Formats: sequence, structure tokens, C-alpha cells
Amino acid sequence: MTLRLFDTETRTLRDFTPLVPGRASVYLCGATVQGEPHIGHVRSGVAFDVLRRWLLANGYDVAFVRNVTDIDDKILNKAAAAGRPWWEWAATHERAFDRAYEALGVLPPSAEPRATGHITQMIELMRRLIDRGHAYASCGNVYFDVRSFPEYGKLSGHKLDDVHQGESAGEGKNDPRDFTMWKAAKPGEPSWPSPWGPGRPGWHLECSAMAEFYLGAEFDIHCGGMDLVFPHHENEIAQSRAAGDGFARYWLHNGWVTLGGEKMSKSLGNTLSVPNVLKHVRPVELRFYLGSAHYSSMLEYSDQALRDAAQAYQRLKAFVQRAAERAGDIPVGKWTDAFAEALDDNLGIPKALAEIHRLVHEGNKALESGATDTALELAGQVRAMLGILGVDPLDPHWAAPQDSSAALEALDVLVQAELERRQQARGAKDWATADAVRDRLNAAGVEVTDTPNGPEWTLTRDAR
Repeated sequence: MTLRLFDTETRTLRDFTPLVPGRASVYLCGATVQGEPHIGHVRSGVAFDVLRRWLLANGYDVAFVRNVTDIDDKILNKAAAAGRPWWEWAATHERAFDRAYEALGVLPPSAEPRATGHITQMIELMRRLIDRGHAYASCGNVYFDVRSFPEYGKLSGHKLDDVHQGESAGEGKNDPRDFTMWKAAKPGEPSWPSPWGPGRPGWHLECSAMAEFYLGAEFDIHCGGMDLVFPHHENEIAQSRAAGDGFARYWLHNGWVTLGGEKMSKSLGNTLSVPNVLKHVRPVELRFYLGSAHYSSMLEYSDQALRDAAQAYQRLKAFVQRAAERAGDIPVGKWTDAFAEALDDNLGIPKALAEIHRLVHEGNKALESGATDTALELAGQVRAMLGILGVDPLDPHWAAPQDSSAALEALDVLVQAELERRQQARGAKDWATADAVRDRLNAAGVEVTDTPNGPEWTLTRDAR
């Protein structure tokens, strides 16, 4: 089947036809490195990592660019408030985002450009826009003239009369609706030389210049959070297309992580940092949670929802581990047609997960009946599908810290003793004792499964 993606610009579900057959070029708006990443920040990384993995699995050569905004009003203000150099503040939090992406198994991008490394490209883009009559310099600033671009508002649906850029009033603007591409230098702030005087780039300018530099004047897919549709992505389109570039051919936007019905953001004080959340669940469980909803839907956070997702993942993992223990090595198989149809339909993760759960159910029945070959085949398919979602439990990335052999042997002795006690209780029809043993093992992270060959156990929580 053909991959179909919902394009924000046309508001339609479109067949994905790449600009160059066999290749896919993707630009994802990355982090503004102003502080510690929260789970709302990294949702886009997880969501579009699945897109990338699905493209790769279907044979595409994928160029995936995710930028870093390392110069911004928020960075400057927070660094100043903390008494830290702006560049050190940005670098510190860029590393924090790198650690969060790595912890969640997000594939590293093909390129991860920083805004401060591409001032030359930004100046060239502004020069082209001024020459074409779409931008103007005033008082050391450079502004984009939104009235010069008739399609302004097409992406977001905003009418020109209702446009509010959400930026501080700039000196010398011809129209308050115009947006800033270059900010004149202010005392104490970093600046770079330009034909219009020293200054620093505006946020919107950065992505247009970097996307063109790495992916060309026209590329396939532009991704980001839905909060970026306006003004950020609207302004990117205006700049790039007014300069003569085709720019992005498809626009994909992920929904927010919400808390109490509100977008998770630092300004609301309702953030959950990635390091703090990972004190309560393992990285693979957090990734599974963030990737379990459709990418375009809102994801309402709660501790219970996170726990439920962790338990759901552990059930999937337990089947794969049991099959591996029974049959040995499990080669990665091929996903099912139903799974492919779900992902081809605008990355339909909920339906894809339903298919995985169906196979796990069949696989558990096969294990219980002794049909090892069938269970092995199903486990290989499950591995393939979980791998596309980035959560294959046998992927080395998710390998738990290994206990010593002596510790594992001691654990097995203790568990086997408990299982023997349980078997004796069952033989005596002392169901209360048998259930108590099983519940105690489950509470300790040991899952017991009764098979024709006797009870088997697996760890459902890795040692921390």
C-alpha cells in the first residue's frame, strides 16, 4: 500500500510521493535549548522517529535533519537570570536534550545544525528577499513584509487582518504584522556582523536557512509540534517561497502532551522533566507511552496512564522473552499486512498496536500449548513491528544492566523455591497460599506463566 500522510497545508490525506524516487528528505524543528527537556518536548522526536523508521524499513534512503536553536530571547533571558554565559547555558541544555533523545532510543539525525553556525546562509536568504521586494531593513533590523506574500496564512488558516506575531514591537516596522528576521544588536547581547549592521537572527529565519542548506530548495517533509503552525511554520513558508524556493512539500504536526487539559510548557509550570519521569519508569516504557497515541492527537498525561502503558509494554516484552527462553534466538521477522496498512494510513499507531497485541495473544496460546515453532514465528513478527515503533525488547539499546552470574543463579534458586511452594499448595488445593506466592512474585517483578512443562518465570522489571 502507499503511505498516506495528513498534510497540514492542504488539510488532506495525501499519498507520499517523494521528490526523488527512493529518497525521503525530512526536516524536524528541534529544541530551543533554554532548559531541561520535559516529556512534551521529546514527543515530536519519538513520533517522527517512527516515521523515519517506517520509511527506512520500506527501503527509502532517508535524510533526516533536526536543528538546534541555540540563540533566542528565552535562552538569553534565562542565562542572564542564572548569571551564566548564554553560550554555556545553551550548550548545557543541548547536551540534556541529546541525553533524553538517546535514552528514548531516538535515532540520531543525519545532521543536527545549530543556528549560530549558519549566520552566513541566513544573511544570504535575507539579501534575496530584500532584492525581491519581500523584506526591508530598518534601524538595523530586517523585517519580512507579510503583505507582499499573497499566500500568507494558508498553512494556519489565519487571515491577514487577524495576524499577531507574538513578538515585541520592533523599531522601524512598516506594519505591526511584519515579522523580524534580523534583530539589531543590543548592549550586552551577542551579535554577528551583517550588511544591515550587527545583530542576531530571528527564530523563523533560522529554520528556513538551515533546511535549504541541508535538504535543498525543495524537500519532502517538514515536521514539528502543532504549536509551531503559527507563527513559526507560517513564517518559514513565507520566507522560503517568497525567496523562490519550493520548500516543504508535506507538513506534519504532532499533538501536545497535556496536563490538566493544558499544553505542557515551562511557562505554565506544569512540566515533567525527562530525568524525573525516568526515576519511575524505564526509558523504553516512557517511549512506548509517548508513542502509543496517534502522533496528531493530544496525549493527556497522568501517572496512571504512564503506569498502564508501562504494564502494557511489559506484557509484550514478556512474550518475546518467554519465546526466546523456550526457542533460543529469535530472528526479526516480517510485519503483518494489517500492521503495514495501519502505518501506511497516516502512521496509525493505535491500530498497529492492536495488531501487535493480537499476535502476542496468539503467541502466548502457542507457548502454552507447546507449539514452539508457531510461537517463534509470531515472536519474530512481533519483534519486527515493535522495532518499527522503536521498542523491540531484544534490541541491544534496551539491554538492562547485567547482573553477575552468581546473582542470577541465586535469584533462580529463590524463585524456584517459591514456585515449588506454590506447586505444593496447588496440589493440596490451598489456592489462597498458591495465589499469595504468585502475587508476591509479581510484586517483585517476576511474572509466572503456567505451561504444559510446568511454571516458567521471567523478569518484568529490569534491575536498576
